[in-house]
Amino acid sequence: MPFSANDLIEAGWLPGPQFPDLLAAARALEDRGIQDPAYISKLLARDFPKPPPKLSRRESPLPLAEAIDATCDADENNIAKVRRLMGELLRVPIVDAGAVMPDACPAGMAEATIPVGGAISVQNAILPSVHSADICCSMYASFFHCEKDTAEMLDQLMDSTRFGFGGRKADDMVHHPVLDEDVWDNPFLKGLQGHAAMHMADQGDGNHFAYLGKIQWSAKALDTLRQNGHREIAQAFASDLDSQYECYALVTHHGSRGLGAQVYKRGHKAAIKETARIVADIPKAAAWLDTRSDIGSDYWDALQYVSRWTLANHQSIHQRFLSRIDSPALTSFGNEHNFVWKRGEHTYLHGKGATPAWTDGTTGHPLLGLIPLNMSEPILITLGRDNGEFLSFAPHGAGRNQSRTATLKDFRKQHGNLDPEKVNSEIAKRTTGLDIRWYYGKADLSESPVGYKSAAQVRAQIEHFDLAHIIAQIEPLGCIMAGDAGPRPWERKREDYLSPKQKRQIQHRATRRKTNQSMQHWQKEDPIEDEK
Repeated sequence: MPFSANDLIEAGWLPGPQFPDLLAAARALEDRGIQDPAYISKLLARDFPKPPPKLSRRESPLPLAEAIDATCDADENNIAKVRRLMGELLRVPIVDAGAVMPDACPAGMAEATIPVGGAISVQNAILPSVHSADICCSMYASFFHCEKDTAEMLDQLMDSTRFGFGGRKADDMVHHPVLDEDVWDNPFLKGLQGHAAMHMADQGDGNHFAYLGKIQWSAKALDTLRQNGHREIAQAFASDLDSQYECYALVTHHGSRGLGAQVYKRGHKAAIKETARIVADIPKAAAWLDTRSDIGSDYWDALQYVSRWTLANHQSIHQRFLSRIDSPALTSFGNEHNFVWKRGEHTYLHGKGATPAWTDGTTGHPLLGLIPLNMSEPILITLGRDNGEFLSFAPHGAGRNQSRTATLKDFRKQHGNLDPEKVNSEIAKRTTGLDIRWYYGKADLSESPVGYKSAAQVRAQIEHFDLAHIIAQIEPLGCIMAGDAGPRPWERKREDYLSPKQKRQIQHRATRRKTNQSMQHWQKEDPIEDEK
């Protein structure tokens, strides 16, 4: 194989401006018949500066921009954890800035794990752990008219999507042209066609949802869209500046499912290996791929495909639903909030649950955003403020002050247990008048309004820190979430997946063994003497 940039990195050079000269010199040596990469590297070292010493973490972190205020002790405790994690990440040498949004909360406590609501600016690198396994988690909204009632529409929506672990079965696959793209030679995508196919029109679990709402566009909001470069979207609703417009909206929230999880797994493994070559003492969660190297370029290309696939996934669900209710979409739009974006020649912005809120470099228009809060609250439609102090991001939701496990623990303390009737009663109090569906039938308390921070608090901080301009909101009518599907296959106990007949047989054998053991014990302790 020709001497490559990866050979230079292997020999200890850091990717940079001198790489083209180094590679040109290597080609000249190859033309002279020298083929051994190690010997080529040795000869190159004579004419070029020696490879610089390995980098290391900064002694102290860079400043953190905080678009979040504490309003209670729980906020204080949460923010303290967020600061510690971001501080560890801001010691990484390629990271040049960091910010946290109003919905910030830990996503794990391993060293340098970026919290939800965290964002960083990086030079010429991608950190797979920052976008994490749920690559391209995103929002997508379609607006439409329909004469059916909420219950009927949600019935059709239940049939249009899928939630839960795994993917669609072979006889239930949904095809989309994105599956036919010629991308599968990319090392980060190779062999993943099956994952891409089985997860199309599939939303997963956790905080992913399909939300049905209603919106009344004011004349002012439509005029704001027009003035900020979104004329086509505004025209879909009304051509008269003085009019108002009411319609329904379907909003979905999910990421790239098993496809993205596999790409992330491969990318993170490669990043750990590549980072170890050039940097000392970097936590695994902060490992990166250099975008100027072959492997970094391949990973960037894989992320772009994952982005297209995820958008296609949203669109498949929306089209299936709109076809079932026989209503075309007036217009649609969405945004990613768990991804990597390139801004400028060398800067890569990473957001972990952070909504892009900058001005588009091509059109010069502020980005549209969708920010959900919880199933009983409106979804905010925003225009980005491009506030560079906070890396031009906004929050992606309401966030939590404690983990899902802690939420369930608190409920047990207050109510004694997680009795389904008590759980349903508590959720019903907080979702009055709404049609709330759980795909697997059993409610998930931690994904109800019980599990999230105050929506009003987060909204107020969006405005206080000038992160985004809220121009409209989608009012809730109903929502579908996965709910509690029980333990994952690898977490289940054996009895969880036995048939009733098998369970009876096991119980019968256990009872028989216990009876035999008791009989043996009795005979040993109290033997019967022969009658005389």
